[in-house]
Amino acid sequence: MSTLLIAVLSFVGFIVAYNTYGKWLASKIFGLDPQAKVPSQELKDDVDYVPTKKEIIFGHHFTSIAGTGPIVGPAIAVFWGWLPALLWVVIGSVFIGAVHDFGALVVSLRNRGQSVGEVAGRMIGPRAKILFLLVLFMGLTIVLAIFGLVIALIFSYYPESVLSVWVEIPLAVAIGIWIYRRGGNILIPSIVALGVMYVGMAVGAYLLPIDLGKWLGVPLLGQTYFNVVVIWTLVLFVYCFIASVLPVWTLLQPRDFINSHELVLALILLVLGLTVAGFSGKADLFASAPAVAKDIPPDAPPIWPFLFITIACGAVSGFHCMVSSGTSSKQVASEEDAQYVGYGAMLLEGGLAVIVIIACCAGLGMGIFNRTVDSTSLGGYRFEAIVNEGSTSPVVKHDAWRTRYATSESVINPDGTTKVVGGWESHNLKAKVSAFVDGGGNFLTSLGIPLKMGIAIMAVLVASFAATTLDTATRLQRYVIYEIAQTAKIKPLTNRYVATAFALILAAAVALLQGPSGPGSGGLTLWPLFGATNQLLAGLAFMVIVFYLVRRNKPIWFAFLPMVIMLLMPAWAMLHQMFNPETGWLFEGKYLLFCFGLVVEGLQVWMIFEGIIAWRNARGNYPELPPLETVAAD
Repeated sequence: MSTLLIAVLSFVGFIVAYNTYGKWLASKIFGLDPQAKVPSQELKDDVDYVPTKKEIIFGHHFTSIAGTGPIVGPAIAVFWGWLPALLWVVIGSVFIGAVHDFGALVVSLRNRGQSVGEVAGRMIGPRAKILFLLVLFMGLTIVLAIFGLVIALIFSYYPESVLSVWVEIPLAVAIGIWIYRRGGNILIPSIVALGVMYVGMAVGAYLLPIDLGKWLGVPLLGQTYFNVVVIWTLVLFVYCFIASVLPVWTLLQPRDFINSHELVLALILLVLGLTVAGFSGKADLFASAPAVAKDIPPDAPPIWPFLFITIACGAVSGFHCMVSSGTSSKQVASEEDAQYVGYGAMLLEGGLAVIVIIACCAGLGMGIFNRTVDSTSLGGYRFEAIVNEGSTSPVVKHDAWRTRYATSESVINPDGTTKVVGGWESHNLKAKVSAFVDGGGNFLTSLGIPLKMGIAIMAVLVASFAATTLDTATRLQRYVIYEIAQTAKIKPLTNRYVATAFALILAAAVALLQGPSGPGSGGLTLWPLFGATNQLLAGLAFMVIVFYLVRRNKPIWFAFLPMVIMLLMPAWAMLHQMFNPETGWLFEGKYLLFCFGLVVEGLQVWMIFEGIIAWRNARGNYPELPPLETVAAD
């Protein structure tokens, strides 16, 4: 019952925040004007700039910012206990993340749909524009490389998810043509498409799991480039090229609208499953995992500052400013929709992160639970499996939280030294995702849904969102490359096909490098950079928002404090990763990561320095937009 109460209180808090703090920002700070001319109307081209109903753009925006972020981050962060993760998600999403997304959307709306990086050039200075765009470019390259690998691994680990994800694409294209060419309604066709996807989940789970490893007789990863991950990554990047150069109404909008229905239905099922499991006592957050973990392996980083870069999506994420100012601002049909899209979508993502935290603890702790055994007498938390269940002396196989998060052991290296493995190091991508998929599947069993089908539902949910983020990130990278090329006068890269191809070739080169698990795992090499770089981007986006407000003589305290937090915490974490004497990249010989970290830190310091220079003359000095020119990429 306490588990359900925590979930309910979190959701109520989000609703109250939207109708109080969110409305205050919309009316008193940003002064949203329904009569104002927005980029989708002023620059309408039916490719990138397309006026869109707020329900549809909400679906696109939410599914683009969500991806696997609010799943992977919280699934890792419960390593330190569920309470710190929960508090950061709730407080962070209300006062930092939603303000960040909302602010970036409004700033872009009032600057002809330009990215936050482009706006930085006018709000702070020309050099700030280049610096910000370079950070965006590097961040998106990492996102593309990693998310391509993540989806490839999801397809490999959960082959039952593949059919449903790919069936959605032709359905979305058909719906897009139906709406924008025939004037049809989107709601009923999208619900029908969702039904077809659920049929695809059942077919994938019970009849036709698409397992390329078995079909082609190739390994998941290994010493050869002919492996499952490489094949899926290449297929996904070809799809991304096609999806990101098409008009947004063709695939992006209808697919994301379907995905938003998928998420809402999955959340309803999860909440209902949590309700039933909570009332029955099967799901017990307090009995399944520690509120604040004490059994931390020695290889784990400190909770301060790493909690704040581990949970990004779900609390605050720099990637969101790219979505707000990259695609969403070009589709919002009225300024008054900005609160619903920018602030509201982030709160819903916070709600998803809350469910993930509970699923990774209480849901995981439901695994084959035997009431005849008092788990507290076993010296741990709820266990995941029992052999000889029903006997007078059942044997515990292992407890769920401790095995997934706290187990570690010492191994002897070839040179005779010892090293701790497991614990934090055991957080491979499968472990991060499967904790939510398995825990969520357990919740669904409370509703009578077979575990196999429940896992298929959760796996498709994760894969669909990751795919949405991947092709949205491709489109965003194309905008960034266009803006860099326009500034540097590199004409070929202002073409949308050339810019998109350049973005994907670079990302593929990184993703398919020789990594820690062989060819095709290059994304894993860059994974340690993702958290700090992404959150530093949020701090820099807050800088642009603060300068926008200062130049318009608006209050800044509500954005200034989050800016300081999001500049300090990621920089602290990055420096720890680089220079820690025991695990630092410099001392472990990870010179690629170390050099990349130096570049990112250098750009951040330079950007802050530019802000300090510009601050003296910023108050009330708002630079007007230049005469209207075409700002969309060809």
